[in-house]
Amino acid sequence: MREHQLDLKIPEAVGVDLLSVKTGEIIEVDLRVQSVDEGVLATGRVMATATGECTRCLTPISWPIDENFTELYYYEIVGGKSNNKRGSKSKTEKDAELDLDEDDLSFMVGDDIDLEPAIRDAVILNLAVNPLCQEDCPGLAEKQGENWAYLPADQDQTPTDERWAGLKDFPLKN
Repeated sequence: MREHQLDLKIPEAVGVDLLSVKTGEIIEVDLRVQSVDEGVLATGRVMATATGECTRCLTPISWPIDENFTELYYYEIVGGKSNNKRGSKSKTEKDAELDLDEDDLSFMVGDDIDLEPAIRDAVILNLAVNPLCQEDCPGLAEKQGENWAYLPADQDQTPTDERWAGLKDFPLKN
């Protein structure tokens, strides 16, 4: 087993248009890799800060990311034989347990493992689909285009429908 602390400066944004870890930002990864019978088990903690905009009022927001991942990287199959240096299982035994046609499996390439998909998944799955600056964000005023939170309290926050304007002064009896 080995443990590593990585500070990865990312070359391209990770996330969605409204919320992402921007290009050049740092993603911190606390990583533990350990050898198991099938390959190498990578367990990590991903920490970063995503920035973006609130979907209702478009104010800038900051979204902390602290997510864990666990990924098993199988020994690669070379020329019909498992490249398992431990030699614990034959190819036929391994094929019985492992469906090699699955796209979800990760394999080692020589002694290397590609952590990018696991880190990217940990970041993206932690992001909100519709990020908000606060849960009760009122959004933008329809006509003025200003944030409702910054408008005066006496300003009517319900847009008037001009089709009902003729009934505005209609006397109602209680």
